[in-house]
Amino acid sequence: MNSSVNQILIPIDFSDQALIALDQSYNLARFYNAELTLLYVIDEGSTMNRMFHKPIDEEAMKKEIDAKLNELATDVNKKHNVKVNTVIAKGHIYDKILEVGDMINAKMIIMGTHGSVGLKKRFIGSNALRVVKEAKCPVVTIKGQHPREGCKNIVLPIDLTKESREKVNYAIELGKLYGATIRVVSVLFTLDEFVVNRLTRQMDQVKTFIKKADVKCTAEMVKAIKGHESLSHAIVDYASKVDGDLIMIMTQQEGEITPLFIGSTAQGIINNSDIPVMSIVPVVKRDIEFTPY
Repeated sequence: MNSSVNQILIPIDFSDQALIALDQSYNLARFYNAELTLLYVIDEGSTMNRMFHKPIDEEAMKKEIDAKLNELATDVNKKHNVKVNTVIAKGHIYDKILEVGDMINAKMIIMGTHGSVGLKKRFIGSNALRVVKEAKCPVVTIKGQHPREGCKNIVLPIDLTKESREKVNYAIELGKLYGATIRVVSVLFTLDEFVVNRLTRQMDQVKTFIKKADVKCTAEMVKAIKGHESLSHAIVDYASKVDGDLIMIMTQQEGEITPLFIGSTAQGIINNSDIPVMSIVPVVKRDIEFTPY
């Protein structure tokens, strides 16, 4: 495994959901000229209860896992012409995903949020957010059923905080890769003319920037009733309405006070969306605000 080469990390437990995440990686691997690294974590926490069960032959288990990983890697390489590496680690699942991600300098992590073992209990609710908020690279979480091939619509929520260039540039990259339309959306909870005008200008600026990059783009303002609909639900509903294939969000980091913080709207989108979500951790800079979703 060459850490100087772009790497996409995929936690694998051989469940349907994990294999769906793997399926979504092939085009990205070719686009970024990246290798895939399949990671199986033997959950150290599950060994705590082994005193009450028949002892497990860990060496035999590792051999079986290694054989299955190599078989899967060979199949992916043959069918999709993508180089695949395999890693087996033992420990707490989150820690090992983050550790291996750092070790290989992963460009991206793609993970299913449900699985038949291991990941099923781990990647749901607030637990999934731990990987999202602590990873140093973008994390794509896939919760729903098998997404359609390719990516026709990328949903890009923005608000009145200073928009991060990182998120827009990622959207443009993926828009070019898939020939997708970027659907810029803002959720409006007020009819205040000043706020509406500012949001309109913000959306027009982002739309113009994206179109200059030769990527198709639309911009829409969605009205929501304050107190009756959360921001995250409004975004997820919009993504479903436009037949979205990916929602791109920016997580927050608040520097010295809470260095590993993810906004409540981002949490709501990840938890509630059956559409894949790409979470991008912003580079922390002084005196710069980042969009909370």
